[in-house]
Amino acid sequence: MAEQGSRPVRLRSDFGIGDSIGHVIIWILLTIITLGLALIVFPYYFNRAVLNRTKVIDSAGNEIGYLDCRFNLGSSIGHVIIWAVLIIVTLGIAAFFYVYRVVRVVINETRIVYF
Repeated sequence: MAEQGSRPVRLRSDFGIGDSIGHVIIWILLTIITLGLALIVFPYYFNRAVLNRTKVIDSAGNEIGYLDCRFNLGSSIGHVIIWAVLIIVTLGIAAFFYVYRVVRVVINETRIVYF
């Protein structure tokens, strides 16, 4: 439980099944078109999509803000390239670590916007 001022707050994501279906269709198409290369950036945009549909709720259940993830590939292309090479060199073992690093990068690019 986090504190905003003196009010306890929590998070609620409104990322629904319809959103999931849309994202899956787009990413399947991108994966086919790019011969699988899109999969290296998929985790960033998956996490970004969920974070951007997340609201900040106060103790009374009122929405008092939302999360705004400003991740873009341009600012993290070096990170993506390094991890792509590591995943290839380690025959996929680095992918287990990559997933956690992706979450860290995306969270660091996220801010809370209060109403």
